[in-house]
Amino acid sequence: MSGRARLALCATAATLMASGALLPLVDPATWYLQAVILLVLQSGVGALARRMPLARPVTVAVQALVTLLLLTLVFAREQAIAGILPGPDVFQRFGVLLEAGGNDVGRYAIPAPLSDGIRLMLVGGVLVIGLAVDALAVTFRTAAPAGLPLLALYSVAAGLSGDGAGWLWFLLAAAGYLLLLLAEGRDRLSQWGRVFGGSPRAPGRVSGGLESNTGAVAPVRTGRRIGAVALGVALVVPLALPALDGGLLDGSGGPGGGSGGGGTISAVNPLVALQDSLNQPEDREVISYRTNAEQTDELYLRIVSLDQFDGTTWKTTVRRIEGVPSPLPTPQGLRPDVRRTEIQTNISAADSYAQNWLPMPYPASDVKIDGRWRYEPVGRALVGDRGQTTRGEQYQVKSLVVEPTAEQLADAPPPPDALRREFTKVPDSLPDVVADRARQVTKGAANPYEQAVKLQDYFASDGGFTYNTRVRAGSGPAAIGRFLEQKEGFCVHFSFAMASMARTLGIPARVAVGFTPGSAQADGSMSVGLRDAHAWPELYFEGVGWTRFEPTPNRGTVPEYTRSDVPSGGANDPDTPEPSTSSEPSAAPSASDSCPADMRQQGGCTSAAPQVTAGSGGDGPPIGMIVGVSLAALLILAVPFLPMLWRTRVRAVRLGSGGRTEADGAARTLAAWLEVTDTAWDHGIAPDESLTPRKAAARIVRVGELTAAPAEAVHRVAAAVEQVLYAPRPHPVSGLADDVRRVHDGLNAAVGRAGRLRATLAPRSAARVVWAVSDRWAAFTARWSERIAKRWTALTRKLPRRTPQEG
Repeated sequence: MSGRARLALCATAATLMASGALLPLVDPATWYLQAVILLVLQSGVGALARRMPLARPVTVAVQALVTLLLLTLVFAREQAIAGILPGPDVFQRFGVLLEAGGNDVGRYAIPAPLSDGIRLMLVGGVLVIGLAVDALAVTFRTAAPAGLPLLALYSVAAGLSGDGAGWLWFLLAAAGYLLLLLAEGRDRLSQWGRVFGGSPRAPGRVSGGLESNTGAVAPVRTGRRIGAVALGVALVVPLALPALDGGLLDGSGGPGGGSGGGGTISAVNPLVALQDSLNQPEDREVISYRTNAEQTDELYLRIVSLDQFDGTTWKTTVRRIEGVPSPLPTPQGLRPDVRRTEIQTNISAADSYAQNWLPMPYPASDVKIDGRWRYEPVGRALVGDRGQTTRGEQYQVKSLVVEPTAEQLADAPPPPDALRREFTKVPDSLPDVVADRARQVTKGAANPYEQAVKLQDYFASDGGFTYNTRVRAGSGPAAIGRFLEQKEGFCVHFSFAMASMARTLGIPARVAVGFTPGSAQADGSMSVGLRDAHAWPELYFEGVGWTRFEPTPNRGTVPEYTRSDVPSGGANDPDTPEPSTSSEPSAAPSASDSCPADMRQQGGCTSAAPQVTAGSGGDGPPIGMIVGVSLAALLILAVPFLPMLWRTRVRAVRLGSGGRTEADGAARTLAAWLEVTDTAWDHGIAPDESLTPRKAAARIVRVGELTAAPAEAVHRVAAAVEQVLYAPRPHPVSGLADDVRRVHDGLNAAVGRAGRLRATLAPRSAARVVWAVSDRWAAFTARWSERIAKRWTALTRKLPRRTPQEG
């Protein structure tokens, strides 16, 4: 295996190892296999192009063109010319996908569903980084700067995930980078017959690179081993490391949380851009249903519950799922003496409504539906398996209308310890004002039920809160505290705040997402529109189970069992808001991946999903602070590499082609000699200005222990310099740049591993920067001192002088 082929393998492996940090961000992780295949093809094209006599930029351009063709084939085949050639429609398609992907990134929590837009961002991003790493490390033979795009790839993943196992991903990415550096170093040394761990050469003997009888491993065999190990690590290790919510091996699949064969479900991804859906100009029907219930004002269609609170968002917990039982188990905590009535509801979902979770009345007791659906017992929800959605589904749900009395709720015994511990957790980042306000509002309450009613009344009527879908209450841990002060928000703010305050009081609480009952139609059916989407808190009372509360003003229906002026089971209060027909909803559904772009933009085929941020405003860290911290971090990371980058740039300038005149040729020769002396200096041979070029060359050969080819190269450069300095008409000498590179490789081969790293990462000749700055500073101060002196002299001459008589 050639050195460049080995480098190409290691560059591909390093990119894949770094891109493993992206695995926890998306579920499922099938994009990774696609990225592996395309990246290998991209690297193979580069390897073929480098075998041809092409200029380096042309090689990179060929790889970029093939990458574009591959992305066109995978993501925009229908818009391409002949299915592969990109045209204007292809780039328009890419723009649409990238815009949709950007919206999905802002909308979903981690792990996000693998929409086409997110898939293009991931796969395309990995290919771009892979192209940069391949170009730097293989095409231009500078592996050290290739660490910067790898660092950028890891930094993006780490910044988005916040995963506790992030240090494992960092170690994997760092190992890929070190593997790349090792392969480059071994490739350079193999050109001179040196192998790490091999026996030293006999003085003066030029090795061919395959040592026998010395115990050294042949570079060819070592290259194969490095390549095999690199690709093996890149493909296997990311699959073994933990990903968020169970990773690749947890059986989760499908966008939006779904299952992978019935093992677990991952945290469902709600819409973060809730406010945009609340203010849609046009309502669309997403569900219609018929029911035998006597009253529909409390027939909320519940989709899923959000039971995990991290201070910023509520989301679903990773849980086991199973086949849908018939009938469903009795709701947890519901005693036989609590009044209940079983009703039947026939539901039809619109063709434009594609949601992974099944909307149905709560608590359901039996569900009849075709398709691949699974049951999550804690939340009593049905989730689609392997891409199953509600699009066009017709199903029948039997559910219980639970009617507890206020006395039953007030006399509820404490909940089980396990349930209480799980559903009363609040993060340490939650502002103190939340718990303080909860205690203040519920002061005088005799039991958790009275506390819950006081919290509901505080938000719905007594606290002076206003329902406003255009409020900017901010995001982050302080959002709930800010909402309590501003007293403006929509259903998400109210449900989040009440559930959080209930937890601080020790009442188990969670947030439900779904729809209010909708509007009655002339044919007796009920129509549920996009604007009927809603979020509400559910609190747990032993003996009754999870119980709905309605803190949002003028939205939905206040439950009978929470009204102090109406007996339980009595007639509906005329002052109580009827089923929501408002043009402003409270929670909206997350867009299906397969929804048409025009309908998605208008909000017609969104799906309610479960994690909603506490507000849609951007009251997080100021953008200036984020940019400043990012620049400072990049500066800190870049400082150790500045000497190496400066040295690489100087070497490229000195060995550049330059002009064609005799003066240009002389300048090139002197620059080449300066590069030789600086290269020797980097390897520990300090320059001696008192020596002639010939004696300096001899000293470099002697001290650097150079073998025949590098020694001859040093003397050729020295002879060319002497011609420039002393000959009346110096003759131009060609091949000086190649001679300088031979000297560099020879000095590298003569020193140990530590010497090579020192010469690369901390070159001694970088001291010239300090000298240059010092010289410029001295010139600057001298120039300004001279100017000040001249102006002072001119000023003193203009001043009137006193005569002795005046004195």
